[in-house]
Amino acid sequence: AYGCKILKTPNFSRLAKKAVTFDSHYIGSMPCMPARRDMQTGRHSFLHRSWGPMEPFDNSFPEVLKKKKVHSHLISDHYHYWEDGGATYHTRYNSHEFIRGQESDPWKVLLDSPLDRIKEKYHPSQNDTESMQNPYNYMINREFINEENEFPSVKCFNSAIDFLNLNKNADDWFLQIETFDPHEPFFAPERLKERFKTNYKGPILDWPRYNRVTEDQDHIDEIRANYMALLSLCDELLGKLLDYFDDPDLWQDTALLVGTDHGVLLGEHDWGAKNRMPLYEEISHIPLFFYHPKYSNKAGQRRKSLTQTIDLMPTILDLYDAPIPNEVEGLSLVPILENDTTSRTAGMFGYWGGGINIVDGKYTYFCYPKDMLNQDLFQYTLMPTHMRQFFSHEELRTITMAEPFSFTKDIPVMKVNRIQRKTDEGFLTLEDTKSALYNIIDDPGQLKPLEDEHLINEYREKMINLIKDNDPPKELLSNYFNI
Repeated sequence: AYGCKILKTPNFSRLAKKAVTFDSHYIGSMPCMPARRDMQTGRHSFLHRSWGPMEPFDNSFPEVLKKKKVHSHLISDHYHYWEDGGATYHTRYNSHEFIRGQESDPWKVLLDSPLDRIKEKYHPSQNDTESMQNPYNYMINREFINEENEFPSVKCFNSAIDFLNLNKNADDWFLQIETFDPHEPFFAPERLKERFKTNYKGPILDWPRYNRVTEDQDHIDEIRANYMALLSLCDELLGKLLDYFDDPDLWQDTALLVGTDHGVLLGEHDWGAKNRMPLYEEISHIPLFFYHPKYSNKAGQRRKSLTQTIDLMPTILDLYDAPIPNEVEGLSLVPILENDTTSRTAGMFGYWGGGINIVDGKYTYFCYPKDMLNQDLFQYTLMPTHMRQFFSHEELRTITMAEPFSFTKDIPVMKVNRIQRKTDEGFLTLEDTKSALYNIIDDPGQLKPLEDEHLINEYREKMINLIKDNDPPKELLSNYFNI
């Protein structure tokens, strides 16, 4: 549906013929849980907070829907919801179902198993504990996923069909079907992998390193082949849902939004995965499809208006005529279905403490702190947890109370100095941290940074204005600009 010539995705194409496809849809906060906070709250979180829970002052769309007597249900195998850094997300829904076994989900246990024998099944790069999280949990989980109906994403969609069978005739419900796939590791049924033959002759290789690519072409081809096999599974699962929509004709009174949180690099720019490198288009420019029964006459159309992850929350509230809280920075997508126009002139995205990026449809500008390793860096939170652990004692000893921000509902928050150690779980260094401006129309691969100082200054000013609109921490602007 977005022009790929290598991989056939007939069900995404089928959806594009039924829905409206958004061509300029971008991420906000990175990566997984920061993106979900944007989705639930309708505002960017990365200027104030890294990976962490929903905050007590956040506006959560499922909570708002409760006041409208709309029942929200989450079905997900995204195990990060059940870690310290995601523990307050799934509980905002009226009900939820957790499917076990994805990636490093601490699911199955083999204490007496010969782990070395299991490790031998995998490429040595997947035993590199410095570049990924708990790879052995994945290896053990995979020992218990043998039949296709045991794959977590398959279980997610089966549970979704069960939900629809029970509730499709009811009114006022919201269902979120969320699969970890096609996130790495790229583990798909063998019948799908057979479609993508490579010259690679080694052990299992389905998890790209979060690092620069130094491997040979056979290695890269195998990673990409496994990714395409997994994306083929996602396409089939989407088709299963579309078949269900066709059968009882849910199209008459049910809206459908299909999107993702971020992309991944598979050798482009000589990088693998995400989190360490600049947020190139492959990571930041993401798909979005929107079907609305009241706009079924727009089937097959495309929209060029610039949209972002933060727009999903107000869109969902708009579907139920629920009030959109004042703190929301996102914009409902519903009006864009009628007319391809928006008041947004530029979008912003990034990692906390890393590059801040803006895009306006023609140019994208990456801006990094003046001194990446020695900036004033604080987290503003009432929920002091990282991804899988509490804030360290060293961090907690730095706590002072900060004045409320415009979005914290007059509630002061903790200001915590980020003391990052190389022994911290998930420690990754950012690289290639040079500010750059690209023309993404003339140079979609972002291979030739522009040297036009006048244009760079223009986009720097646009970025400063966008940052100020989000009531940033006082030290942030001085970290990035001479302000």
